[in-house]
Amino acid sequence: MDTSAGKMIAIPPGQVTLSDRRTQRSWSVELAPYELAAFPVTQALYAQVTGLRPSTAQGDPMPVESVSWWDAVRFCNALSQRDGFAPAYHLHADAEGIEWDASADGYRLPTEAEWEHACRAGTTGPHYGPLDEIAWYRGNSHEQIHDVGGKQPNPWGLYDMLGNVWDWCWDIYDAEAYGAYRVLRGGGWFDEHWSCRASARRRSHPTFHVDDVGFRVARCAMTAARQSYRIT
Repeated sequence: MDTSAGKMIAIPPGQVTLSDRRTQRSWSVELAPYELAAFPVTQALYAQVTGLRPSTAQGDPMPVESVSWWDAVRFCNALSQRDGFAPAYHLHADAEGIEWDASADGYRLPTEAEWEHACRAGTTGPHYGPLDEIAWYRGNSHEQIHDVGGKQPNPWGLYDMLGNVWDWCWDIYDAEAYGAYRVLRGGGWFDEHWSCRASARRRSHPTFHVDDVGFRVARCAMTAARQSYRIT
């Protein structure tokens, strides 16, 4: 299995109900079709696109980590430009503002609703399979990160949706309580089992670099004539 490239998976439309344990709030989101990378962005791909190797633990097939949310959105734009797509993000000159052009065909971060819908892949429980078979977490990781694709994928062919590294999402977590903090999903190699659930939400400041936080890319659905491609 070639995990150094970022195969994109077509995700069907649907509805997902998100929930927040802190506020006891839940809300439903309707989703159009989109595409999500089968694997988190690897260190090899990140280095190919940016020339940088920011990760604490080094290894081409490992997920890139210690990248901020801002690093992730800049990577999305750089990958779009490399592959001839329109960048999804417009970054303001002050380096503090950003706008998402939803009409662009370039790469972007998934929304947290897209992330959870894709993670669940039609399942309804906290995990899409037995946790030891699908995720690297504190109980089996030996407290270290692992190469992407080492565990079983979910029913839609997405690997490492739970465990290994948290995924940055587009959304602000709770602007009133936490300001600019962005959503993280999925759990990481150092987390206990209760953090590696389809519904679990975490937050981090968009400038922070953490050694169990990475990301995967999404795209808006393409036309049928352009459905087969890979990020290499």
